[in-house]
Amino acid sequence: MSTATPRKMGLTMATMLVAGNMIGTGVFLLPANLATVGSISSVGWLIATAGAIALGLVFARLSQLDPQPGGPYAYARDAFGNYIGFVSNYAYWFGNWIGNVAIALVVTGYLSHLWPWLQDVYPRLGFTLAVIWLLSLANARGARWIGALETGTLLLALIPILGITIFGWWWFDPALFSAGWNVSGMDDSAAISRSASIALWAFMGVESAAVSADVIDNPKRNIPLATLLGLALAAVIYISCSLVIMGMVPMAQLRDSSAPFADVAQLMVGPWGVLVIALCAIFKSVGALGGWMLLVGQSAKAAAEDGLFPRVFCRLNRHGMPGTGLMIVAVLMSGLLLVTSSPTLARQFDQLTNIAVLLTIIPYLFSAGALITTTLERGEQGWMRAACLLTAAVAVTYCLYALLGADAELLAYATVAVLFSAALYPFFRQRMLGTGKTSRPSRSD
Repeated sequence: MSTATPRKMGLTMATMLVAGNMIGTGVFLLPANLATVGSISSVGWLIATAGAIALGLVFARLSQLDPQPGGPYAYARDAFGNYIGFVSNYAYWFGNWIGNVAIALVVTGYLSHLWPWLQDVYPRLGFTLAVIWLLSLANARGARWIGALETGTLLLALIPILGITIFGWWWFDPALFSAGWNVSGMDDSAAISRSASIALWAFMGVESAAVSADVIDNPKRNIPLATLLGLALAAVIYISCSLVIMGMVPMAQLRDSSAPFADVAQLMVGPWGVLVIALCAIFKSVGALGGWMLLVGQSAKAAAEDGLFPRVFCRLNRHGMPGTGLMIVAVLMSGLLLVTSSPTLARQFDQLTNIAVLLTIIPYLFSAGALITTTLERGEQGWMRAACLLTAAVAVTYCLYALLGADAELLAYATVAVLFSAALYPFFRQRMLGTGKTSRPSRSD
């Protein structure tokens, strides 16, 4: 086994990167989003978990065969050519930094329980801007530092989360759970589809280790293991805590909450529980934001090195990180935060996460397609061939199902945004040809 260099992450840190990015914000604010549908979302959770497992196996297998920096971008590029690789990175990059704004909002939302003045719109925006810039600057200091941050904050956050997940059942009211079964105004099948789409936010990050192949030690071994271990940890925690919370807080109250775990802690143990939950949520969200910024930087860096993204995103600082690219993303995040400002934090979080999910589904679909292509081209036989093709088919089906459950207006905007990449690609294609880099020789551009 190779020895980790000071700049790289081992298996434990890589696992915590995956689990930490998935558990990052969804566990603390997603129950409020799902409350707009009702406790019928428990069925959506089961569908989302099955889909996430399939996606996890897709990334585990692809990284086992050929771990590459950029993850979904690299797999799409090699399987389908440079244009699809460009679209994959384009959608992934936009989806991630948009989602990062939502993560920063969670920090402010839980801190408002300690400092009520942050509940007003302008103080909330100002403080969230400070969080974005501080984490952008901190992220530029190196990948191993981010791995340590993810590990520490995740372990800290698990203490109250597991406490509510285990002991919250003493306060669970089956009648309350049943009364809020479907409050969406849609029929049951549409409500389940909608909740499965929302729940996908919880599992975004399953590709974290694959994207970060360049900064993970012994990637052929550690990336598949970290992906599956991190996914298992996140799935158990998400499903357990979401179900118990929906039987403790009325849906009307839960859907407007900016800190649902703090509300539950207030019910269980009183004001001091709110303090503990708020502090843990703040630290965990800070760690998750650091981890997601790492993914944004690494994906853009991989594409920029191939000539398929602006060159500035592959300029490294003395810590080996794409510092200039991170600062550009911080500017974009700041602008989006101001443009999407809403009277309630929960509403702003809902808008941002829905957009991020829709964009991220695109590279997930391409990655599943890449596994099908790779399996067929390698001439896999027997159970491995069947397992890979079945896994990819389940992943594709889930992604399409999540798209069907998305808000129609947001889906239209996301489609237009992705189609716009066709107008941008020719400019990057010329620069890519100038670098002499192409996709696999067997592929045409």
